[in-house]
Amino acid sequence: MDNGIQTKLLRHEEEEVDGDLKVRVWNESKKIWRVALPGVISRVCAFGTIVVTQSFIGHISDIDLAGYALVQTLSVRFVNGILLGMSSATETLCGQAFGAGQHHMMGIYLQRSWIVDLFTLTVLLPIFVFGTQLYRLLGEEPSIAISGGYISLWFIPFVYNFVFSLTIQMFLQAQLKNMVIAWLSIFQFAIHIPLSWLLVYKMGFGVPGAMVALSISSWFLVIGEFIYIFGGWCPYSWKGFTVAAFKDLVPVVKLSVSSGIMVCLELWYNAVLVLLAGYMANAEVAISAFSICLNINAWEFMISLGFLGAACVRVANELGRGNAKAAKFSIKVLLGTSIAIGLFFFVLCLVFGKKLAYVFTDDEQVAETVADLSLLLSFSVLLNSIYPVLSGVAVGAGMQGIVAVINLVCFYVIGIPLGALLGYLTDLQVKGIWVGMICGIVTQTLALVYLTWRTDWDDQVKKSLERLNRFYVKSSDNPEEISN
Repeated sequence: MDNGIQTKLLRHEEEEVDGDLKVRVWNESKKIWRVALPGVISRVCAFGTIVVTQSFIGHISDIDLAGYALVQTLSVRFVNGILLGMSSATETLCGQAFGAGQHHMMGIYLQRSWIVDLFTLTVLLPIFVFGTQLYRLLGEEPSIAISGGYISLWFIPFVYNFVFSLTIQMFLQAQLKNMVIAWLSIFQFAIHIPLSWLLVYKMGFGVPGAMVALSISSWFLVIGEFIYIFGGWCPYSWKGFTVAAFKDLVPVVKLSVSSGIMVCLELWYNAVLVLLAGYMANAEVAISAFSICLNINAWEFMISLGFLGAACVRVANELGRGNAKAAKFSIKVLLGTSIAIGLFFFVLCLVFGKKLAYVFTDDEQVAETVADLSLLLSFSVLLNSIYPVLSGVAVGAGMQGIVAVINLVCFYVIGIPLGALLGYLTDLQVKGIWVGMICGIVTQTLALVYLTWRTDWDDQVKKSLERLNRFYVKSSDNPEEISN
């Protein structure tokens, strides 16, 4: 092992975590919320801009609502899943480097992720350029496919923000500096609503106006992040652009690919289900209702993603510091907190589930279909409070490959076939597809619980140190320690 890493890790020998339980829970909760709260705010606001755009488009035309839902759920979710998954490799590496005191390595990891993600997104661009042909090939109704293909072109400038916004958020989150992203996201959401109203209604640009507003507000966030990093607010983790970012890309790509597969299999799961809904008798209503419920579920899921990020950071930091005992305790507190929040939103969806559809549409048939799904939506929201935290634990420990296999089996061997059977061979229709989705998630949750329970965390500490040593780049810099 490199002497530099070994010396720093010896200063972080396993801390004593015995003592009063209330005090320990309180201290760990403060550490969790320091990461989770900004992550929750930023993700809820960022995804909120997509939901607001859907609401504006839904009041323009039902066909465009279905087309937007098709693009957002299939193409955008497909690309976002790949980039989010690949960016989670940045979260693993930066979190463990920060825990080990190797702060100067974080900027190099960030630049490597930009290179890999930019190349990946450019390769995937034909998904948006040939949207109409793709949706027709998948068997969607011609009118919906044409609308989706037109809207997909407007999504191109928007999706490029993912390359920077996702990676920078994980870079700042790993060093507990992501509050700035929360403030930028709040401002992004605040300007998006009046900007959408101005372009859609006041200036009469319709669908193009809604999509331009989405791109402008999303890039506002990225520009703010650039100003923060390049402006000197990350003096230890950002040392400027360096040719070292182009070195040792293969190991980063390998970890990014395993991370990407893990997240993609999860996010594409919903996309495949929307595709199945598109083959129903009344495809326009089925797609619109199903996508509305999925977006409500996904919006609440942004809260869970905040805890996923907190789980990744806390576990990665403690493993990087050589503290297995603290990592295990953090997992318990994370799960308890997230489940409590999940129960709150479970009740909320039960009470107001039937009224949510009218935020997105004036179509009574779509609203009725959403109302029929409200109970299933509530259970999905509850499950959101468990499995994302466990996925975050796996990311923090670098176990993305194992979770990818779990997601593949639970979602694509169990969930989708079961949903298709219930949706097409029974009278449940869209409800049957959603029941299959829940069964897949329940199976995945149980598998992740077993994985976390059976993991040897002392062994994970050793693997973390080996990973840091493998990715370590010798540098003449000798940055100061930042208080953790």
